[in-house]
Amino acid sequence: MSKTEITPYLFYSGRCEEALDFYREKLGAQIEMTMRYSESPEPTPPGMLQPGFENKIMHSSFTISGARVMASDGCDSKSNFDGFQLALSVATEAEAQQAFNALSEGGTVQMPLTKTFWSPCFGMVTDKFNVCWMVMVPGPM
Repeated sequence: MSKTEITPYLFYSGRCEEALDFYREKLGAQIEMTMRYSESPEPTPPGMLQPGFENKIMHSSFTISGARVMASDGCDSKSNFDGFQLALSVATEAEAQQAFNALSEGGTVQMPLTKTFWSPCFGMVTDKFNVCWMVMVPGPM
């Protein structure tokens, strides 16, 4: 089998540009590309987008410390990030604290950063876009 990758693809229901700006500022995300619905080489099928989404982001790609995430505004104002979390592993407790604090701004702490049996520093937070994150420093293997 050839190289296989699984890449998270998040739909922000009209807040994708805001999310990209937030992750760039708070986590140092590198935006690789964005394309708006109005920039598509093919027209969006009639009735697919809700009114006002013409200039929303159809597709984007960004990296956080080399890990790729794709994102879009989607086609409507409904998004649901239930059933998964993004795991952000960083090298030091200071980096974990910085990332955790940044993601907590406007969000909700589910579990404060703490030492666990699998990590010297682990916590869970839901950011202001309702994306759940597990921030951690990997423990010894």
